[in-house]
Formats: sequence, C-alpha cells, structure tokens
Amino acid sequence: MGLISKIFSGKKRLGLVVALDIGTEVIKAIVLKVDGDNNRGIVIGSGKVRQRIGNMQSGAVSDISGVIETARAAIDMAKKKAGVKHIKHAIVGIAGELVKGTTTTVHYERAKSDIEIGLPELKNIIQKVQQKAYERIQNQISWETGQSNIDIKLINAAISDVRIDGYRINNPLGFQGHNVSISVFNAYAPTIHLGAIETIVNELGIGLVSIAAEPYAVARSVDFEGDLNFNAIFIDVGGGTTDIAVVRNGGLEGTKMFALGGRAFTKRLAQELRIDFERAENIKIRYSMGRLNEADSRKIEKFFEDDCRIWLSGVELALSEFSQSDLLPTKILMCGGGSGLPGIKKALSSQGWLGKLAFVDSPKISFLRPSDVVSIVDKTGTLNSTQDVTPMGLASLILDLVNEEKVLAGILKRAMGKVEYK
Repeated sequence: MGLISKIFSGKKRLGLVVALDIGTEVIKAIVLKVDGDNNRGIVIGSGKVRQRIGNMQSGAVSDISGVIETARAAIDMAKKKAGVKHIKHAIVGIAGELVKGTTTTVHYERAKSDIEIGLPELKNIIQKVQQKAYERIQNQISWETGQSNIDIKLINAAISDVRIDGYRINNPLGFQGHNVSISVFNAYAPTIHLGAIETIVNELGIGLVSIAAEPYAVARSVDFEGDLNFNAIFIDVGGGTTDIAVVRNGGLEGTKMFALGGRAFTKRLAQELRIDFERAENIKIRYSMGRLNEADSRKIEKFFEDDCRIWLSGVELALSEFSQSDLLPTKILMCGGGSGLPGIKKALSSQGWLGKLAFVDSPKISFLRPSDVVSIVDKTGTLNSTQDVTPMGLASLILDLVNEEKVLAGILKRAMGKVEYK
C-alpha cells in the first residue's frame, strides 16, 4: 500500500490530534503529538469512559447526545493527562455491519505500449477503479438490506497492487507497457452513520480531519508495507461488532463486520445469573483476566459455549467470500476487548470449522499489542491492552495525512473526489 509517490510538496502541520474510538461499550480517546519530521506520533494522554447502554447499537450511534457526553468525558480525561487545554483536530473510527471494505481491480490495455505512463492516464485508470468499486459496494448493501436508496460515501482508500505486463511495481509513472492492472482497497460507510459522527465531533468543538473504518485502521497499524509475503487475518472483537480484515500478499484485500461482540456475552451472563448488566460485565472481565476460581470459570465457560459457536459462525461466514478466491492466511491476529474471552480463542482453535474454508493448515492465533502499532510511541505507559490497538491504529493513520506520499495522496485523493455518489 502507499504506492504512489509524493505529488504535493511540504508537510501538513497538525500539531495535537485526538484519535477517538467510539465503541459500543467504551469510548477511548488518545491525545497524539504529531512529529512529522520523524514520521511518528507520540501519545501524551489517554482516556477511557464506559458508554451508557442506549448510546450505541451494533457499532452504530443510536443516541447522539449520550455519545457526545461520553466522548467529551473521555477527551477531557485524555487532555488532563496530557496537560493540554485545547485540541483542534480529531480522527474518528467507524464500525457497523454496513461499513464495507473491498479491493477492486481494473485491467487496462494500452493502445500505445511504447509511450510512458503519464499522470493524466493514470488518473483516468484510477477513477475507473473507484467508480467500479462504488457500484460494487452499493449493489452489495442494496442486496443485504433490500433497499436500493441507501447513500454511501468513500472513507478510506489504498492502492494495494500495481502491475505492468505482469510485473509488480511501486509507481507506474514513467513506465512503458501494454497491460496495466491496478487494485485499490476502498471502504465505504452509509451517510447516516457519517452524519452522526460529524455531528458529534462538531458539538465537541474539534475539527474533523478524517473518519476511518476501524478494521482498516487495525490492519494498517502493522508494518507489512512492501512485504509481498505478508498474509494475515485481523479480527477485532469489540463490544457490539466483530471487525475482520484480510491481508494477502502484502495488500489489504477487504474487510467484513458483523454485529456480535462482547456485549452479547455480558447479556448472556446477566440472564443466566439473574444479575444486572454492570455486575455481569464486571464478572466477565474478571473471568477474561483469569481472576475467578476454577469452579466459577468452568460455570461461565459453559454459559458462553453457545454464544462462542454463534460468533464462530459469523467469522466463518465473513471469511467465506475471501476463501472463494484463494487460500486463506494461516496467521490470525486478534485485538479488542472481547478478544480476551477464553472461549473466543478456543473456538478459533477448534478443527470443525476449518474444513469448510480454504485453509492450507491450522491457523496460528496471536494477539496484537499496542507495541505492535508502527510509528506510534506511548509516552504515558497506560496503553497496554489489546483494546488499545484500535485507537492507536486510528492514530497511526494521521501520519498518512502528514506524509502525502501515503495512501490518500496525489492522484488517488483527486480520483476519490470525482466519484459520483448517486
């Protein structure tokens, strides 16, 4: 990814930025000092505040005023720890079943193969890719919802592969050749979701720099750029959704989300033990951390068996589309607060579901840590959980805005603006 060379000169000076992860269960805020000269971000403050039950539903905002109140508390906590009073810019993550990410490829035959590829020609090719991707995702959402009038907009884009006459290259400008193939990953979200995010940030009095699909941010947070041998499945288990991203041959192939996360397990526990949600959440967290006695742990594991099977079915369904085109990666990288549930890893390690998908071998499961996020330095020492990976991934995307040679630069950025949203 990030295959187009820098077109605009100079660097953007964003100063302090807040990365805001609006989760179903918890809102997480990170105050980031952008060091553009050294291409890194320095975390100087962080805050986490639990959401009220009705604020979010399956990763989408359902009570704007409630989310504003919780987000303000999380940001104020982060600012206090950072020792700052004002923050001008924010990047915000978005999730939900209707947030779609897919890679689209366009094959283009050049009439004059001996002429070097120039900027106008390349812009034209990429614009064709973007239009094709928009129509593809619009049709997918219409099919899933049964509605043909859902407005969507592009939120993230990354060039994942460029080939000329079969040879993979970084930058096609100046090359000659007959057959050009360009693959672009695009993430789209419904405008109703984007509008809610924009309203929240406006009410917080912060300028919105970018909205990012959270599985895109998680996948981008790991340094695999240029590594054609990197293959992995990223699974982020949040409170209301599970987000999945598939990377093959060093390129982000697509993302999937489904509405099942840690909150479902909490509800199950509250129902089985006949206790309120808050107490059930506390017990679930202690169970995940191994702080319950053996008898209670076995009892809770039994409660969660059916939910784990349902969750695994969601993962299987999400991966089935990727399984149709090629073998699935055997490296599974997990993060998110819900990933700590013992039954989740146990379900993924079971053999029954693997035969239904194109795995060449049993997957190796490991957990992403904040230290795995590239170019982000935590000076606070407070980011040490798998649930901190997503907001740190959002923070790392800020560096793409500072360094214009990255994903949203140059001709790709211009082509994005020319796609017609009907």
